[in-house]
Amino acid sequence: MIQIVTPANEYCFREEMEQVWRLRHEIFVEEKRWLDLARPDGREIDQFDTAHAMHFLAIEAGRVIGYSRLLPTTRPHLLSDVLPQLCEGALPRGHDTWEWTRQAVARSHRGRGKAVNPVSLALLSGIVEWGLANGVRQLVLQMPTLYLLHVVQLHFRARPLGLPQSISGEDIIAATAEFDDRTLARLRTLTGRTDSVLAPTYPYLAA
Repeated sequence: MIQIVTPANEYCFREEMEQVWRLRHEIFVEEKRWLDLARPDGREIDQFDTAHAMHFLAIEAGRVIGYSRLLPTTRPHLLSDVLPQLCEGALPRGHDTWEWTRQAVARSHRGRGKAVNPVSLALLSGIVEWGLANGVRQLVLQMPTLYLLHVVQLHFRARPLGLPQSISGEDIIAATAEFDDRTLARLRTLTGRTDSVLAPTYPYLAA
């Protein structure tokens, strides 16, 4: 299941969050070669991992196998402070708009021959469930241009915020992705589930 970690319950998930920092380092520094994020302790933590960040953990048998982070757009986030060149107009902000970042899946759980990884689908299902319960209607994301089609196929209403730009050797585009009950229904069809993917302690209120 998907566990949401917030300041209110982080003390219960200290070991799991240590796994998160190391999974992020493995994927974004070692695999993607985002070397400016490298740390000697092998833990990838950035300036946005504050008390306002929400962490979504896919946990299996005590091991973190997948991860996503949400950041409130009413505070500093990647698009506003690191990649503003990807947005050609006004930055999308508001309590109903959160930035989705740091999507990560452990090597051992990456599906082959599938458009979207099952762990990624579960994480996104949890994010949409949480969003619908907390008045959130859209995500802001930066992604390789080719992924935009996958977002639309998941029944998000995606809107590019600017033209793609080359970042670390990839064409990256920023977009908003609106969602509603139809998006959740589509995700549940793809995962083969009709129940919640969130851990029983759900719901959490937005930070």
